[in-house]
Amino acid sequence: MSPIRPLIAGNWKMHGLESALDEARLLAATVEARSPSARVAIFPPATLLSRLAHALEGLPIEIGGQDCRPEPSGAFTGDVSPEMLVDAGASLVILGHSERRAYHHESDVLVAAKVAGALRAGLEPVVCVGESLEERRAGLAVATVERQVRACLADVSGGQGVVVAYEPVWAIGSGLTPSVSEIEAVHGAIRGALQTVLGAAGGAVPILYGGSVKGANAAEILSAEHVDGALVGGASLKASDFIAIIQAA
Repeated sequence: MSPIRPLIAGNWKMHGLESALDEARLLAATVEARSPSARVAIFPPATLLSRLAHALEGLPIEIGGQDCRPEPSGAFTGDVSPEMLVDAGASLVILGHSERRAYHHESDVLVAAKVAGALRAGLEPVVCVGESLEERRAGLAVATVERQVRACLADVSGGQGVVVAYEPVWAIGSGLTPSVSEIEAVHGAIRGALQTVLGAAGGAVPILYGGSVKGANAAEILSAEHVDGALVGGASLKASDFIAIIQAA
């Protein structure tokens, strides 16, 4: 099996106005000049997606949406379909992010339906899993992510392209990160769950780490076993911060 190419994904969350396009152009120019070994993707807010795809056309940055509904269209005011994301220039989509699960009460069943919709439209889903602080303290971190992987990817076949991102909920935006050994333990469990669900193809699914990744800790995290990239939040908003993480991959 060929090595998994790392993916460094920048989730802008609810940040970014027109002026953010200049920062993205600077990042793209730097990536083009340095030719890093990793794939690089930006997930802007929906209001910027089409403009960002246009601004970076022909440059080595992939564009993704931050969420979608499962359906291709319908009476769902304020929502965006997978087909709409593709039409706007996206090739990936984040699904099941902890903030969606917490603030919008998204279940594994709903995330699984969104994964199916994304694959139908030709998007590459980045499926987020992770435990709360309470679950980690109770020794349930591994069981939690294994359950989420099995449930969210239940309808995925081995030949379909997906990415899994492990984001310990308690580490997001807190400045806290698990130890490398803790990350390796959970990523190893995710790899096992992927192979259970997808068979041999589960060994080729990239597993990203997300949770307070920054330039200072990126190299250590990205060198850990079963870590195939990073899902980056705040550090992806500024080109100079994000490129330090990309170069560490």
